Amino acid sequence: MSTIAAPASPPARMGWFSRAEAWLDNKGKGAWIAAMVLGFIFFWPVGLALLAYMIWSKRMFNSSCNRSRRLSPNFTTMRSSGNSAFDAYKTETLRRLEEEQENFEAFLGRLREAKDKAEFDQFMDDRAKSARDERESQDA
Repeated sequence: MSTIAAPASPPARMGWFSRAEAWLDNKGKGAWIAAMVLGFIFFWPVGLALLAYMIWSKRMFNSSCNRSRRLSPNFTTMRSSGNSAFDAYKTETLRRLEEEQENFEAFLGRLREAKDKAEFDQFMDDRAKSARDERESQDA
């Protein structure tokens, strides 16, 4: 009977680069920037490589490296404060804001449709006018 070894834990399977990347991601964007600056100070190609990696992986321009440290908006808004009157007020306000957002998005949709229709009507009028002008010039 052969024994199959249990798979190693995820950190043990990761290489040093993956572990370092995960550690820097856990610390946030500031850690990436600090590592890049230290790389430039001690050996400039390392700093340049980190800068290129941060740009290539889009770590410099978005907050993906902070994802694990932030709480989701639903988690913070649904947590009870312990004050039932405030919780009821918060729930009602959030419901009203969601309704206002839906109404505003519907308004924007109607506005876009009206603008598109006006542009299309203008295009059709211009097209009909140019066709009419072309026929008149051919008749003359």
